[in-house]
Order: sequence, then structure tokens, then C-alpha cells
Amino acid sequence: MFARFDIEKERLEEFPQRLGTLLDEQLRKIEEIAAAKDAGYEDVIKRLEEMDEQRALFFTPLSHLNSVMNSEETKKAYEESIAQLSLFHSRVSQNRALYEKIKAIESDDIYRKRVLQNEIRDFRLSGADLDEEGKRELEEIDLKLSELSNRFAQNLLDATNSWEMVVESEEDVEGIPEEELAKARFEEDGRVKYRFTLQMPSYIAYMTYGPNRELREKIYRAYTTRAPENAEVIDEILRLREKKARLLGFDSYASYALQTRDARSEDEVMSFLENLLELSIAAGRAEIEELGRFALREDGLEELESFDIAYYSQKLKRELFDYDENMSRPYFEKSRVVKGVLGIVEELFGYTFRKNDVRLWHESVECYDIYRDGELSARIYFDLEARREKRGGAWMHDWETRFLDSRGELHLPSAFVVANFSPAQGGEPSLLRHDDVVTLFHEMGHAIHHLFSAMDERSISGINGVAWDVVEFPSQFLENFAYEAPILERFAYHYRSGEKIPTEILGAIKRSKNFQAAMAMLRQLEFAIFDFRLHMKLYQGAEVRELLESVRERTALVKTPPYNRFEHGFSHIFAGGYAAGYYSYKWAEVLSADAFFACVAEDGSFDREKADGYAKNILSQGGAEDMSTLYKRWLGRRARPESLLELYDIGSGE
Repeated sequence: MFARFDIEKERLEEFPQRLGTLLDEQLRKIEEIAAAKDAGYEDVIKRLEEMDEQRALFFTPLSHLNSVMNSEETKKAYEESIAQLSLFHSRVSQNRALYEKIKAIESDDIYRKRVLQNEIRDFRLSGADLDEEGKRELEEIDLKLSELSNRFAQNLLDATNSWEMVVESEEDVEGIPEEELAKARFEEDGRVKYRFTLQMPSYIAYMTYGPNRELREKIYRAYTTRAPENAEVIDEILRLREKKARLLGFDSYASYALQTRDARSEDEVMSFLENLLELSIAAGRAEIEELGRFALREDGLEELESFDIAYYSQKLKRELFDYDENMSRPYFEKSRVVKGVLGIVEELFGYTFRKNDVRLWHESVECYDIYRDGELSARIYFDLEARREKRGGAWMHDWETRFLDSRGELHLPSAFVVANFSPAQGGEPSLLRHDDVVTLFHEMGHAIHHLFSAMDERSISGINGVAWDVVEFPSQFLENFAYEAPILERFAYHYRSGEKIPTEILGAIKRSKNFQAAMAMLRQLEFAIFDFRLHMKLYQGAEVRELLESVRERTALVKTPPYNRFEHGFSHIFAGGYAAGYYSYKWAEVLSADAFFACVAEDGSFDREKADGYAKNILSQGGAEDMSTLYKRWLGRRARPESLLELYDIGSGE
């Protein structure tokens, strides 16, 4: 029923050749489809969707393995493969005969109409209306952009793995939680030492708890100056994106990108971001002033620097709320948290998860089959612990997609949820920070958006066909529940004693939820405004840094050190899918905040009827209609922007 994850290391060398054979066969079939007479929806679209699924089944395991078990073998196979895939997609999207064939298809079915509209739009955006010279140029651009994005990500991963900081003094690690020290501790020449790296759990540990300010700056400087060679990669990416947009008839890459977004214009996006900035800036200044007064009182620190923020924030947070994440960590054992999240999803949406002991790519990975009304409906894989071979961050990646093929056979969906939580070590289990719990809820929200689909058309099923700037809506919606005491107390038990998490800690988590929320809002707005403006016209060389500095003049509450090269590590927009789209986090958050308040009563109870409506009208519909239409069908109104400020409890700051 589900595909088997069976890429063997010794076969990686053959992978590009086998992929090439598959792509050649698919190109031949596509030519047959394009040349056939009187071909209808079933003969064209369904067969194309079947080939899409076949490629996903074949290539996704390698792509996934390159992210979670990175090696020289996976890198080589992946780089050779993406070049072939880029060329394949360019040839298909510029196949004029296929394009004309699809334009001639008609259907009375609303879902098939949506599929056809999307297909025609995507063909146009892929250059189907260009002459042969233009098509060749676009093909070269897309191939080079794929190579550059991969190079950006690999440079960043290599730089992250190549640096470490060894601390020899116990005084310099005083206050760091023992769970983190245990991972950093090693012996050399008969002495106990501590190794900190740029891997996220290790980096966060020292930046948050490391008492030596010079060492905090040292690791901060290393982190923010990674991969300087990415400066040239960025220039080339931006130049090619601009060239691509103009070739397709758009004034900028931002304008091109908005063709597949919920937002309709550059002005609409910038007005949205500027409005949030105006509403948040005063509260943000009040928060940083409070932190500055605390640092002065605590250590006589006259001026906060970027590498001080996390350290003094956790100390202030603990003073204000008598809480830091180390207090709750023993109650969030990874396996119990996973089971708890699954149980909550079961209760809210009526699904059942059953563990399946299939052979996987790492011993820490778990697999669950998902049932609805007793029938198998989906599968999910969890790979949650950090390791050297895994790229940083957390993400959901779809593998299989629910749809009906041309023979009427139902294909079921599957997805990966990946994170970098502190690993089990020395007989101790993986213990999560509350932020990690929130991350798991977030990625689970993405996963169920894909896995709970009821669509029979592959290209609008699950996360397929969903506008990029609303794809974060279901993930942000679910993560809001990770702060609610009735939710957390279901699975938060001490990993040794079995003691239930104290109500005092639950209360502190809830109260501290919006601690420095305006500061966090401004940080995200900095990223979003920089990204969108960066793609509204062409910036090169020093202009990229100058633009970022100009944005920071309005958003940054603490002056950023001149050596900071954040842009060299901004993988969301240079190695991911968020180019001219980072604003989507906030765009979708308006929906998620409004939806959350619709589902939660003032007393903290949950409205099952609203949750059922959310599953029926949002999760199951995938990309069948515009999100604004789906949302209005669910609640009978548009989402209220004020809900986002209410969620964060952001006032005027006065």
C-alpha cells in the first residue's frame, strides 16, 4: 500500500543513471500524450499526475536522505539528480503541444476545473508562451538556480560542521543545564573539557546559558559569519531570478512569485508588513528597554549586544515567571510527547495512529500508520533527534499523495516530520524544551494538512496547489495548542519519577508565552521586509548588505555587529521555497490566530464542532479553492487581523 524506503548506500552511485532512465521514459510518454488526438482529462491530466507520483516515489527518498543522513555519496547523487530533474521539468513545462492539449480540455467538475486552471497558469509561468530561444534561456536559468540553491545549502552545512569551540574552565559553563553539558563534555589529556558547535542545540545552549560574554560573542560571530562564499552565490541567484522574471514578462521576481500566492500585489504585501511593524514597534522598544535595565542591574552591563539578548532574556524570564525551559524539560520526554501529540490529533479530528515497525534509515526514526473509521488512510514518519549528518532546523516533507489514478485506484499519502531535538545519550532519553514541543506541534500541523486530504485530484491534494503564503496556516494553528495547560498535562510527566508536571510550571509556560513577543515579531518582520524588498528589484554585491542595514534601521532594537552576515545563512530564501515569500509566516498567522480563537473558548475548552469544521473545510480540501473561500465557508467571515495582536498580547507599548 505504501512505498518502501529502500535506498541502499551502495546503490547511490547508480541512482542518477536510474533516474535518467525513468525521466527519459516519462518524456517519451508525455510526447505520446501531446501527440494523441481527442485526448480528455483522464488521458492527459491523470496520466501526468501518475508520472508526478512515480517521480516523487523514486526521488524523494534520495532528497530526504541527503537532508537527514548527509554524506559524500548522497551529495554527489543528489547534485547529479537535481540537474536532470531541472532539465526534465523545463522540457515538460515548455512543451507547446502538451500546453495546447491541456488548454483544450474542458470539465464541469469544480475540482478538475481548478486543476486545469493551475496547469495553464503554471505552463505560462514556466515559459510555454516563449519562443524557442526564450525557452532555452529559461531552461538554462532554472538549471543553474537549482544548482546554486543546493550549493548555498551545502556551503552552509559544511561551515556548520567545520567549527567547534572547546571550553576548559568549569566557570565558563556554570549555569548551563546538565543535559546540555553532558552532550558537550569529553576528556582530553586527563582533563574534562566541553565542546560546543554550531549545530542548533549546542549553539542555542551556549547562547542562552553561557556565562562568559567573550565566548558568547565568539560562537555568535562564528555562527553569523558562516559560509562567506555564499555572497557570490546570492548575487548569482538574485541576478538569475530577476532575469527569469523579466523573460516571463514581469517587472520583478516579487511580482512573478505573487502569481501563485494568496496576496495579489507588491503593495498589498508591503502594506501588510508595514502595518504590523507600526503596530509592534512601540511594544518592542518597551521590551528591549526592560531587558536593558535588567542587564544593567544584574551585571552592570551598559549596552546590550546581539549576543547578549538570549542570555539575559532567559534570566529575566526566569525572574519574572520563576521559569526557564530547563524546569519543564524533564517532563517532555520525546517519545511521550510524540504519543501525546498523536493522541490530541486523534481526539480533535477522529483519526487513529498505530505504530509500524518498518525498516527505516536510522534507529531513532519511528513510523505510524493512520486510520480513519477503521480504514488505513495515511502514514507518517518521525525523525526528531539531531545528528551530525542532518541539516539544521525542522520541516515536514511530503512523500506520497492521496489521489485516484486513471484506473480508479486510490493512492494513500505519507509524509516525514523532521527536527533536531537533543538526542538520547548515555542512557538518558531525548528530553525536549518547550520550544521543541511547539515545533513538533507546528510540523504536525503541516503533516496533517497533507495527510488528511480528501481530494481525488493529485495536484490539489494535501499541500499540493496550496498558495505558498497560506501553507503555514495549519501548522501555526496547531502550534497554538502547545501552550494550553489542558493539552500539555496529557503527556507531560517526569521521565524518571512519572510525576505529573506541576500546575505552577504549566501556568508559567502560559504566562511566559508572549514574553518579548513584540521583539520576536520585529525580528520576523525584519526577515520578511528584507526578503520581499530584495526581490522587488535587482540588488547586487554591497547593495544586498545596504538593503538589510536599511531595514534594520527600522526593525532592529539592538545594533547588529558589522561582521554579522545573516544573509549568507538565510536558507529559507536562497535554498528553500520562501523567496519573496517569507512574509507568508505572518500572512498565514492572521488566519491561524483567528482560527484558534474560533476553536477555543474563554475557559480553555475546545469546540469539537469547530474542529470538525476545520478538518472538513480546511485540512481535507488541500488546494481545491482559494484559502479565503475555504475560510469563509468554515466560519462565514474573513479572518480578523486583530486576532494576531491579541494572540501575542501586543499592545501599544506605552
